[in-house]
Amino acid sequence: MNWSDYEVTIPAVKTANELETLEQKLFGRKSGLITEALKGIKDVAPEKKKEFAADLNMWKKKLTILIDEKKKELLGADDGDSIDISLNLPKKERGHLHLIPEFIREVEEVFGRMGFDTAYGPEIETEEFNFNKLNIPADHPARDGQDTFWAKGVKNTVLRTHTSPVQIRYMQEHKPPFRMICPGKVYRKDSDATHSPMFHQFEGLMIGKNISLANLKAVLVTSLQELIGRKVEFRFRTGYFPFVEPGMEMDMMWQGDLSTSREGKWLEMGGCGMVHPNVLEGVGIDSKEWQGFAFGFGIERPLMIKHQIPDLRSFYEGDLRFLRQF
Repeated sequence: MNWSDYEVTIPAVKTANELETLEQKLFGRKSGLITEALKGIKDVAPEKKKEFAADLNMWKKKLTILIDEKKKELLGADDGDSIDISLNLPKKERGHLHLIPEFIREVEEVFGRMGFDTAYGPEIETEEFNFNKLNIPADHPARDGQDTFWAKGVKNTVLRTHTSPVQIRYMQEHKPPFRMICPGKVYRKDSDATHSPMFHQFEGLMIGKNISLANLKAVLVTSLQELIGRKVEFRFRTGYFPFVEPGMEMDMMWQGDLSTSREGKWLEMGGCGMVHPNVLEGVGIDSKEWQGFAFGFGIERPLMIKHQIPDLRSFYEGDLRFLRQF
């Protein structure tokens, strides 16, 4: 793609509608040229990937600046009407993304630069995908710990308790090696300052022939440091999850300013580990040839750390005094 052509195309735009169309062509979430190019980083040869990603990010920033400058120019253009600049007009309110979908976009971008694909799946799941294929049979005690919401009148159907079923669907449709993340809503019967019966997760999966815990730790530390944007410490400790072996839990500690938040204390962020051989074999992947890691984190907790928010429930109350801060 010859991105330099847009250095001429963008300044030549005459109307706001034309500019909006051009912006969607470049940065549209589903089919924008820049967006597709970012997703394609994973297909670039390893020896060229770093240079390709750096060049693409440079053009992304440059074209974004050109579009913003053109917007200001078009908004300030004289349309022939006389304007009394001495009038004190009311400030025009502008909407913005809620913190959660905004953060999900950042997650997709950060992991996209690391070669991870993004996948989505249904929020109403079958018992087979939500539990059985994840090495959690009907008599497994891990089911009790998830306090599941079952769909009334529909047999063996549940509001998904994690986005892990998306990983199963992805593995059934793709051949390794691959790497992917799957953000979305999940449902569990929890409710307090750091838990909600509906919350958001992003999970990740990387399958290859020489994947190890060292790869897992490098990916998690690098990505979360960039996403949170503040100095944090990481701690990995052993943990049990039926679909990984060995399993670990990752904690974070940070320094902040609010006495009501949990700065200076370890806070559990999520679980991770090497994908259990039973899970791989269940989707037709030879566990003797392939191995990999998986992880799962809440969206709300990194945001609580990033913005020093003491209570998770603030995200869902719709209080404009809270939302307008961001």
